[in-house]
Amino acid sequence: MTDLVRRRMVMVGAVPMTALVASAPEPRAVIVAIHGGATSSVYFDCPGHPDLSLLRQAASLGFTAIALDRPGYGASALYQDTMDSPAERVALAWGAVDKIAQGGPVFLLGHSLGCELVMRMACHERVIGISLAGTGLRYHPKAKDLLSTVAQTGTPTGLRQLLWEPATLYPDGIPSSALSAPGVRYEGAVTADWARHTFGELAAAVRVPVQFSAADHEGVWESSPEALATIAALFTGAPGVDVSEMADSGHNLSVGLSAAEYHRRVLAFAGQCVSSAVEAEAG
Repeated sequence: MTDLVRRRMVMVGAVPMTALVASAPEPRAVIVAIHGGATSSVYFDCPGHPDLSLLRQAASLGFTAIALDRPGYGASALYQDTMDSPAERVALAWGAVDKIAQGGPVFLLGHSLGCELVMRMACHERVIGISLAGTGLRYHPKAKDLLSTVAQTGTPTGLRQLLWEPATLYPDGIPSSALSAPGVRYEGAVTADWARHTFGELAAAVRVPVQFSAADHEGVWESSPEALATIAALFTGAPGVDVSEMADSGHNLSVGLSAAEYHRRVLAFAGQCVSSAVEAEAG
């Protein structure tokens, strides 16, 4: 890892929180990226492929970027039994962000299970916008069949195919052990209630601009135009919802061959949110 991206650890109370950080001098804003399940902050700095790294691309455009190890991951894994409360997870995440990048506007990016934490963090006064990907309201038919099998047998056969196929959309050697991390116990409850209740409840409380990106080869969630319109309609209090599809992309957008373009779109949207926030402050 080059000096551009550095690993940080800060204490939030008695809990150590870790992150990968790429800093920019006099940053336009702080990008905080939250990974999904069974991976880590490395997801946003694709090993061996710096051209696909969100952190490096963000820093080159004048943003300080923080890829946070979600509560229960990284150094905080030993403390995951204390993290059943969503409020505790939000407090840990914001505690880490505030210590790593004190002050200034924050733009949040969430992938898959990380969207839950992002949407809970979105009510903070520092947040100027959020971007979500890898989630939804209705499971893809293939995912429904898989989840039914898991419920009956307890064996998640076929999960890798949903998350990482077609393989031609990813660099050779991805997925790799460098991206993998043990899951966290509380994620079961998050997943169980997400599509039925939590997503809609959290979406209605968002009061900042929203970007929602869907991969054209998404294998976990339905991403038809109808499905995406239904998702956009959930954000009843947001000043705007930008929904788009990423071509030639699979579920794991930030480590696919199209990641640089995906990150360009996210950072362009973040830039728009910065401009809007400046205009609003100017009155």
